[in-house]
Amino acid sequence: MTQTLYSNLRDKRVLVAGAGITGLACAQALLRKGAVVTIVDETVAAVDGFKLLTPRDVVISEFEFLLISPGWRADHPLIVSAQNSGLSLLNEIDFAWSIKDPSQKWIALTGTNGKTSTVELTAQMLRAGGRSAIACGNVGTTVIESVEADEKYDFLVLELSSFQLHWMKDPSFIAAAILNIAEDHVDWHGSFDSYANAKLSILNNSSTAILNGDDHEIVTRTSHWQGAKVFFSLNTPGPGEMGVVEELLVDRAFVADPQEAAMISELIEVQPMAPHNVSNALAAAGLARSVGISHEAIREAIVGFTPGKHRIEKVFEAEGITWINDSKATNPHAAAASIMSALSVIWVAGGLAKGATMGELVERVKSRVKVALLIGTDRELFAQEIRKRAPHIEIMLIDAPPGYAKGAQNNDLMEAVVRAAKSYARTGDTVLLAPACASMDQFNSYSDRGDRFSLAIEKVIRDGK
Repeated sequence: MTQTLYSNLRDKRVLVAGAGITGLACAQALLRKGAVVTIVDETVAAVDGFKLLTPRDVVISEFEFLLISPGWRADHPLIVSAQNSGLSLLNEIDFAWSIKDPSQKWIALTGTNGKTSTVELTAQMLRAGGRSAIACGNVGTTVIESVEADEKYDFLVLELSSFQLHWMKDPSFIAAAILNIAEDHVDWHGSFDSYANAKLSILNNSSTAILNGDDHEIVTRTSHWQGAKVFFSLNTPGPGEMGVVEELLVDRAFVADPQEAAMISELIEVQPMAPHNVSNALAAAGLARSVGISHEAIREAIVGFTPGKHRIEKVFEAEGITWINDSKATNPHAAAASIMSALSVIWVAGGLAKGATMGELVERVKSRVKVALLIGTDRELFAQEIRKRAPHIEIMLIDAPPGYAKGAQNNDLMEAVVRAAKSYARTGDTVLLAPACASMDQFNSYSDRGDRFSLAIEKVIRDGK
């Protein structure tokens, strides 16, 4: 346990690594605890109220603690130097745990895909059951902001990335769910095994696990874990499991008699009714049931829930052509789930692959894709695999127009993408932005990428310009 590190930070000299959302939230919280705070970042010009250093300007001996924002790799020279100097390392999740109200309870969730929608749905289930709850973590509102909020939440529902889990040690979760484990962030972790182990480490902090029984990696890698396991599946559940029976989501885990089944909701009530959304709804229901939320309240939440933007978001439909923004599909696993929800796809893909390979993705979706419109730094990874595995798929490489710059007001790149898609699309087709890559080579974020796709559709398709 590292709780003593956080017990008295007054007048302590703390260096915060990262001036992003998490770093700034932690810096403000540390300041309120009386710490003397300096921020180190490689890209930000100035931060109001704080001294800002670049890594090369840091003198490690001037600090007593280093608080690490999640995206900083363990092999970053600054972190290596801090560890070699014996500097105490802090992180946001442990910091938040150390200052939370003792009565507040935490539940948590991780996975390669679907995390944000699932924690938001879980929080909605808890609220429908009469508890005050917020989804936080890798989802918009930081954990540190949530524990310091004016509203004293009964529950925090934490979305935890592999980066956050890498550094976290202290919290205790009533239950933790793992949605799926597929190749992602290999560039950060160094190998798929290291990435998977970071995801699985969430179980070290929980005695109850809600696990995807349809995911081979999860089933195999948790086989020796000794805690209480509740598997959810798209198949008929056995005793102690959750799953699907005909047109119903059912619970055989959190019931008085596991030989019986309680209805969670009707299948059609999960929207959009894609297989991965049904799976995620079961995971959310498992977390909600673990803290005593009724089946009726869970169903009410499912019926009333709409996933956020950029997650299989229908932007437009006309002349039998559907335009879908799934910019949140930032890795091959997410893109595959999105593509397999349609029958004939004009696929917009590419960006920063983060060390992922595209062979398995192309092999899985090749029967659904008729044209691939490829953008971004790693677009050739897609093109090579398509040429090798699916030569029937037409490939179009779309360059950024002259003068295009990330974050600029003009939207020439996405307008070129949409015009190309329009030229190929016919009745029955789905034009799908499911990039399987991160966005930062050509866009500010996945949301910026999705917003620009939607704006281009409005201009090119709706307005005909």
